[in-house]
Amino acid sequence: MNEVRVRFAPSPTGTLHIGGARTALFNWLFAKHHGGRFVLRLEDTDMTRSTSESAQGILEGLQWLGIDWDEGPNIGGDFGPYRQSDRLTIYQEYVKKLLDNGQAYYCFCTPEELQAERERARQEKRDYLYEGQCRNLSRAEVPERLAAGQRAVIRFKTPTGDQTTVHDLIRGEVSFNNQLLDDFIIVKSDGWPTYNFAVVVDDASMKITHVIRAEEHLSNTPKQLLIYNALGITPPEFAHVSMILAPDRSKLSKRHGATSVQEFRDDGYLPEALLNYLALLGWSSGEDVDFWQPKDIIARFSLDDISRSPAVYDIEKLTWMNGHYLSQADSGRLAGLLTEEAARRGWLNSDNNDYFIKVVDLLKTRAKKLLDILDEGNYFFEDEFSYDDKGFNKYFKGDNTIRHLNTVLRIIQNLPVFMADTLEEHFRNMATELGIKAGELIHPTRLALSGKTNTPGLFEVMEILGRERCIKRLERAIGTIC
Repeated sequence: MNEVRVRFAPSPTGTLHIGGARTALFNWLFAKHHGGRFVLRLEDTDMTRSTSESAQGILEGLQWLGIDWDEGPNIGGDFGPYRQSDRLTIYQEYVKKLLDNGQAYYCFCTPEELQAERERARQEKRDYLYEGQCRNLSRAEVPERLAAGQRAVIRFKTPTGDQTTVHDLIRGEVSFNNQLLDDFIIVKSDGWPTYNFAVVVDDASMKITHVIRAEEHLSNTPKQLLIYNALGITPPEFAHVSMILAPDRSKLSKRHGATSVQEFRDDGYLPEALLNYLALLGWSSGEDVDFWQPKDIIARFSLDDISRSPAVYDIEKLTWMNGHYLSQADSGRLAGLLTEEAARRGWLNSDNNDYFIKVVDLLKTRAKKLLDILDEGNYFFEDEFSYDDKGFNKYFKGDNTIRHLNTVLRIIQNLPVFMADTLEEHFRNMATELGIKAGELIHPTRLALSGKTNTPGLFEVMEILGRERCIKRLERAIGTIC
């Protein structure tokens, strides 16, 4: 196999959707597996919808996921430019070849004439196809009309009869009847190419060997193969990946929750969790393994293992996977990701960074999303909090509650070393001396120190809070009960 060259070619008209991110990922994995090149190209010729903000968002989304490109915007390469808006002269060279060899022609039909054709097709209950009025204009007539300032598009002269077969690496052979294709437009009246022409020129001139893209583009492929043939260029190999469906097997949309990489990032998902999850949406190594390092996916990745069936989006599985990655992540890194929000809540300053990292380290194993760490850990930063109502009735209204809390207070005040294991030892010894279960000391103490009935291990919480803070909170709870 010659050097593998694949590309991801998003249109910068919005955010980086998870479907697009998965397409980019599959291309990246394929290139890495074969020691090839991954090219990023921005298809930004839709001047009314493309924005620089969207383009930047796509680049940042890919970088956040850890998907790097070998050629493309901000990097360059031997086959640029890598933005379609900078490639007009290249398209003009290729369309001239088609005009010169008779495979394309100028069409001067007005919008009104084309609308009349569509109306006739509707009345006759048939699919509309351009009827080819300009297909056989004389060589003399075309320059005259152009010189007169008439607006024109350029159409591809589609061969009549026969069929075009796509040899798809995922779906096998898929054939299309050429009679269902009209002489489609390849250059608009403003001089810019249409998608099907531009993508052929770009892939050919960038020496792309494999086109791995969403199945929605499969119906475009016969038009593109016809253009390749007309230009005398060997086409790349094609692989069309099934779409991602919502849990109800409808088209995935905003109503199903976050659908863009940026939304997942802002919602507290880690890039390694999302990348791992996306890899499993349609690809399987055949092994019963959920958690993969990128290097291991690269080593095993093959188009043969991509399913033809649609993948079903499962936010619960992604969230579960994210919880795993949070629990394994470096606490300093997580603290850094939470710095801005913690500071906004008034919980972080230059004096308590080490304390903050300790809190993150304790709470990360219980979190499913990044902000869960802060949402659960308010009691580490706020001394004035309310007590859980059910917990109050259950643990603060017993006949011996105040006596037990005072016992805990004495333990804390007299303990020579204020560490989790020492605290636990003294709590359990005291419970044995009093002839009670350890929980009769632990549960009201937990509520007194956090306002909650469910926290990480009480003794780890106490060690982080520190002796003085624990004493004040126990005294506050005793005063509240009294």
